[in-house]
Amino acid sequence: MSERLLVLVRHGQSDWNLKNLFTGWKDPDLTELGVKEARDAGRKLKAQGLVFDVAYTSVLTRAQHTLDLILGELGQEGLPTSKNLALNERDYGDLSGLNKDDARKKWGEDQVLIWRRSYDVPPPGGESLKDTLARALPYYVQEILPGVLNGKRTLVAAHGNSLRALIMVLEKLSPEGILKRELATGVPIIYRLNADSTVASKLDLAG
Repeated sequence: MSERLLVLVRHGQSDWNLKNLFTGWKDPDLTELGVKEARDAGRKLKAQGLVFDVAYTSVLTRAQHTLDLILGELGQEGLPTSKNLALNERDYGDLSGLNKDDARKKWGEDQVLIWRRSYDVPPPGGESLKDTLARALPYYVQEILPGVLNGKRTLVAAHGNSLRALIMVLEKLSPEGILKRELATGVPIIYRLNADSTVASKLDLAG
């Protein structure tokens, strides 16, 4: 049995990250820095001696571009890859495309903070973190996890909030705990799992 390897990577900096805009399901590409972050992530994984059997990503450009750049650094272009909207970023609804400072002016700082940092209060027309977990978790449990447990070395390039769903299960975090969890762009997190899907070890490749 091969090692039960699961690596999660949040996409590199996007154009809208740089502009301080709510992005959600909107589809900007990576900035120059984001491209560098993605390539650096690939180099870090290569330095760990890692290779992969399968990859997963969202249907959004910034995550797919990040994955392509990582695989390029690993020399694994053409790796079997599944793309699914279950791994998309949280949908920010009416906030999508708005500057975060402008949103605070329109709705008030307290209300925007509630939308951004509460577990189950969605912005108008959008998803709460709880809603995002409700679509990402079943996909993880049904599609990703079985392969990992069967020895498929798996790479997931996705988004801050969809990856929080996976991390919440992997690290057994409460809703309060996952809200506090920040994920840096382009930083791989390496998990090795036990046969019962609990975490045997974790390595964050920040820095």
